[in-house]
Amino acid sequence: MSAKINKPGTRGLKHVLQAAGYSMQGLKAAVTHEEAFRLELMAAVVLLPLALWLGDGAVERALLVGSLLLVLLVELINSALEAVVDRVGVEHHELSGRAKDIGSAAVFIALTNVAVVWGLLLWERLAAA
Repeated sequence: MSAKINKPGTRGLKHVLQAAGYSMQGLKAAVTHEEAFRLELMAAVVLLPLALWLGDGAVERALLVGSLLLVLLVELINSALEAVVDRVGVEHHELSGRAKDIGSAAVFIALTNVAVVWGLLLWERLAAA
């Protein structure tokens, strides 16, 4: 299941295809094992069409969609960090707890970014109405 290291001679399109395969394995693992990622993914699936409808022009749409994708990205990194920390040891250690808390804080900031971007856009829409 885990990604294998590319052979030294792997280059070009074959390398890109292998990397894409490993990325798909990572997404599948996140969907399978990470409840927070599943919830954020479901929210993104609902909000993405709304972002495309609400955005007035490419820049607004990019901000709305980008804020949602950023949450998924940060959640993937946080989940990877937590998996590595858990792999190193299950006993409580101050640095392990700190690493997990910092990863969680990163997700919180990404979610706050969604609230700010969407809130500002909706505020502007309501003020203009």
